[in-house]
Amino acid sequence: IPKVKKVFVRSGIRYDVLLYDKDETLFNELIQHHISGQLKVAPEHISDQVLDLMGKPRKEVYEKFVSKYEAKNKEFKKNQFLVPYLMSSHPGSDLSSAIELAQYLKKIQFTPKQVQDFYPTPATLSTAMYHTGVDPRTLKPVYVARTSKEKAMQRALIQYHYPQNYHLVLEALTQAKRLDLVGDGPDCLIKAIGMNKSLNQRSKRFQNR
Repeated sequence: IPKVKKVFVRSGIRYDVLLYDKDETLFNELIQHHISGQLKVAPEHISDQVLDLMGKPRKEVYEKFVSKYEAKNKEFKKNQFLVPYLMSSHPGSDLSSAIELAQYLKKIQFTPKQVQDFYPTPATLSTAMYHTGVDPRTLKPVYVARTSKEKAMQRALIQYHYPQNYHLVLEALTQAKRLDLVGDGPDCLIKAIGMNKSLNQRSKRFQNR
C-alpha cells in the first residue's frame, strides 16, 4: 500500500488457528515484523469447564501457543510481550474456577490491569446460559454467578495482587475453603496479614444485621 511503511497487529489473532500454520510462515512474519512491543490475545479463561462453555480452545492449546510464541521471540532475538485478555463471571465460572485462574496468573507472574466482567448480549449462547442456567446445546445445568458480591469476588481473584482487593479475595478463599492459599508459601495468593481483622469485620457486620 503506497505510503504505508509498517503494519502492526495489536490484537485479534486466533492463536489456535495460528498453530495450524504448518510451515510457520505466518507465525514467523508476525513475530519478525508486525508486533510493536506486545500482542494481545484472548484465552479469556484457563478453566477447561469454562472454556468449553465459551466455545474457546482449551488451556493446553493456549499454553502450546505461549510456548511457541516465546520460542519464536527467542529465535528472532525479540523481546515482545504477550498480554492475555481475561473475563470473569462467565456462565460456568464459579469460585473454584476463578481461583484456578488466579493460581495460573500467579504461576506465570502476570497481573492484568483490566478484566472484563461477563455482560449478557443478545443472540449469544453465553447469554442463553446466563438467563436460563442451562447449556442449550446439551440441556445440562450451568452454574451462573448472579450476585454482585460473587461477581466482585471473581474479579478480585483475577487481580489478587491489588491491596484494595485483599478482603474480597480472602472472603472468596474462605467461602471456597481454600485458606491453604493464604500465607507466605510460594503458592499462596495473599498473605495472612490483615486476615483476622478482615474476619472480625465480617463478624461484626453479621452481628449488626
